[in-house]
Amino acid sequence: MAKPLDAASRKKIAASASKLLADSYTLYLKTHNYHWNVKGPMFTTLHTLFELEYTELALAVDEIAERIRALGHPAPGSYTAFAKLARVKEAEGVPAATKMIEELAADQDIVVSAARDLFTAASAVDDQASADLATRRMQVHEKNAWMLRSHLE
Repeated sequence: MAKPLDAASRKKIAASASKLLADSYTLYLKTHNYHWNVKGPMFTTLHTLFELEYTELALAVDEIAERIRALGHPAPGSYTAFAKLARVKEAEGVPAATKMIEELAADQDIVVSAARDLFTAASAVDDQASADLATRRMQVHEKNAWMLRSHLE
């Protein structure tokens, strides 16, 4: 029978999940921004794709935050906190559609990396719930990166 997670393990996993949350929320905001501001010949396709991606992210950030809370730690929830934790950077200006795609695809990879970090931390202490969350996030963001890059071929 597995032992409950100790306080140090919960703290380490919550810290890793907080980084995933910050990257995910920043990507949500950036994707929503690009949804509003995309233009050009790919407008309809990208407007719709970006909406699908930011809608999925809106649900994901809630799930990640709730996992942090289940581990007994407060979830970060401010732009300031997210800016300190996130590797995904906010958009500057309104780039061309192809640049939006390139940036969002690269950001999807960053979120995959954050999810892998969470998976590693969770697996080290047999936290299946956090490892499962990380695995699902990796799958979603790897697929999103592929779909975005497919528009550049």
